[in-house]
Amino acid sequence: MFVRAYLRASTTEQDATRARQALIAFAANQGHKIAAFYVENVSGARLDRPQLFKLLDDSHQGDVLLIEGVDRLSRLKQDDWDELKALIAAKKVTVVSMDLSTSHAALKPTGGMDDFTKGMIAAVNGMLLDMLAVVARKDYEDRRRRQAEGIATAKAKGTYKGRPTDLDLHKRVSELLGDGKSIRKVAELLKCSTTTVQKVKQMNVLDAA
Repeated sequence: MFVRAYLRASTTEQDATRARQALIAFAANQGHKIAAFYVENVSGARLDRPQLFKLLDDSHQGDVLLIEGVDRLSRLKQDDWDELKALIAAKKVTVVSMDLSTSHAALKPTGGMDDFTKGMIAAVNGMLLDMLAVVARKDYEDRRRRQAEGIATAKAKGTYKGRPTDLDLHKRVSELLGDGKSIRKVAELLKCSTTTVQKVKQMNVLDAA
């Protein structure tokens, strides 16, 4: 059994590796070492996540997908969550989340456990995983709604200025582009999206015009 850790943050401004040491310590306390880390900055509301799917591609039957919390794995709509669960089940990979104690049994020896007990633990864990995924989605939708309401209020008052530009990031992007590096390479080096790099490149072209 290999334990593979998945680390995710929603934006490039957030540190997706924040929970790395906590996951290492958790696995060690369960008598395991993490075989590989898969890190990306992408919304949990999106199903198309390259690193998550790479983790599943690399996994084999009996491996563990380790996460800090269920919301790191999913803030998906129900249909997308069902699709992701089906992919995980097809690979026969077990999800272990630090915030879901029933899932921790997957990291413990089961030699003395009968099939009925194993089945009950798996069933309860699956139910709780579904419940936490629904809660994570609701939290995502509530935050989006409050954000939209706040923006609408600010616009009505004439005080809305939009999201502040990360000037330091834009400067570093410009420098690397100036050195001849590709958009994809710059995004990889700075751990930001290719969209951000393209935006800065277009701004530089307009400024030079």
